[in-house]
Amino acid sequence: MKNQPLEQTWSARVNGQLKELSVSPETRLVDILRNRLELTGTKVSCEVGRCGACMILMNGEPVNACLVMAYQSEGSDITTIEGLHGEKKGELHPIQQAFVEEGGFQCGYCTPGMIISTKALLDACPHPSLEQIETGLCGNLCRCTGYGGIIRAVNKASERCAVKGTVGTVVKENVNRSAVNFVQTDGAET
Repeated sequence: MKNQPLEQTWSARVNGQLKELSVSPETRLVDILRNRLELTGTKVSCEVGRCGACMILMNGEPVNACLVMAYQSEGSDITTIEGLHGEKKGELHPIQQAFVEEGGFQCGYCTPGMIISTKALLDACPHPSLEQIETGLCGNLCRCTGYGGIIRAVNKASERCAVKGTVGTVVKENVNRSAVNFVQTDGAET
C-alpha cells in the first residue's frame, strides 16, 4: 500500500478573501483553485507550464498555477481572472473590456491567462512597447488568433488604464509589484 501524504491546513488570500483548506502539500495550485475553490477561470491545458492557460498572479507575479504546489503557495496573495473587475463590482476590468472590443480572443480558452499576463505587464510597465508586450505575453499561447487582436487589446488597455488610473484595480489588499525587468526599445531597463 502506497503511503498517502498527510493533509495539512493550507491558507492564502485568494481574490481578496482568506481561504483555508485541508490539502496535501503536493496538491497543485491549479487543482485547489479549480476543484476546491471552484474558480474555473484558471484553465488547465498543457500541465507543464508552457501554454499560460493557468496563469495567475501570486504576490503580484505572474505564475503558472499548474507548476505551483500547495506548500509553495501557502500564505500567498493570489489573484485569478475572477478577481479582476471594473470600478464597480460586476463591471469588466479595463483590460477585459479591451480584449472584448479588440477581438483579443476567439475560442476564449487562453483569454484568462492572457488577461492576467497583461495585468502583470501593465502593473510593471504602464506604457509598453511592442517588444515589451511580446515579452510580457511570451508565456501565453493562443492557437486560434494571429495575436493581432491581442496586441491591439493590450495597447488599448494600456491607454484606458492610464487615463482611468485603474491598472492596479484587483480584489486584494496589497500588491507586491512585479520584479520582472522589461527592456525598453532604447535598451534601458524599467
